[in-house]
Amino acid sequence: MTAPTQSQQRPGAGQFFSAIPGAGILLILMLALFTIANPRFVSQTNLVNVGLQASLLLMIALPMTLIILTEGLDLSAGALLGLSGVIVAEALLAGWSVFAACAMAFAISTAFGALNGVLIAYLTLPAFVVTLGTMGLMQGIALVMTNGDPVGGFTPAIETFYRSQLWIFPMPIVVAVALYAALWLLLYRTRLGNYVIAIGGNKDALRLAGIRANLVHLAVYVLGSAIVGLSAVLLIGRTNSAHPTVGIGMEFEAIAAVVLGGTSFEKGQGWLFGAVLGALAITVLRNGLNILSVDSSLQVVCIGILLILALLIDRARKHYSR
Repeated sequence: MTAPTQSQQRPGAGQFFSAIPGAGILLILMLALFTIANPRFVSQTNLVNVGLQASLLLMIALPMTLIILTEGLDLSAGALLGLSGVIVAEALLAGWSVFAACAMAFAISTAFGALNGVLIAYLTLPAFVVTLGTMGLMQGIALVMTNGDPVGGFTPAIETFYRSQLWIFPMPIVVAVALYAALWLLLYRTRLGNYVIAIGGNKDALRLAGIRANLVHLAVYVLGSAIVGLSAVLLIGRTNSAHPTVGIGMEFEAIAAVVLGGTSFEKGQGWLFGAVLGALAITVLRNGLNILSVDSSLQVVCIGILLILALLIDRARKHYSR
């Protein structure tokens, strides 16, 4: 898939629009088609709903972008999302404060990120196999903790936070925008960000330059899991309950959003804003299909078709730009 090179990551206005991946083109088309099919799609209530849905997906897709930039993958993100939510809910039911419960989920998710990072960066095990294994481990722990049942009845403080606003903006959207800004600064304005991109490009060259490449690689997985753990707070705030399997499948949509946005699995090529376009494209597709009463199982098929179409558009743009 065509994606901006490292020299194009901060393009000018003209270059920016020429660098928009297939997801951007499909997003515009879907907005037009769904509006024509049902004018209710562009109502204020529905657009806010799209923003709320996209914010959670974006919070998984943004750290996934950093992981994919290192030529890695994290299939355990969805399972970790569910486990972290269960940990917060169970801690609250046990009488812990909201801060202590969230801190516990953060610590455990960070520990799982460190486990993934050590196995992948230091022991050079395949990221696909490692995160597939930890996905099963996390999902199993969550099911044992809850017997497969949802956990509810805890303090409404998290739901209140989820439904609060900063001026006129819903809090989940504010949190997602703040996370994007923080990761943008990290990736494009710090040496660590340069090292992350370099790992995907040539990890051995980075190591020969005297950089502790394995430690940077480990840090990417730790950061990604920590963000997923904190994102679980927003997920349980949406329904004021936690379910052990609620996050299963989120990793697929997050990876799809990153790839849709133009980030490649090879050579550290990609850009952070692409994850925003990809997350919006998937959310708009799901929301529009819901309004048109399309079955949820068919929506997954449509996401796959959307991904293939974006790849074909990017290939065509690459061909005609030569």
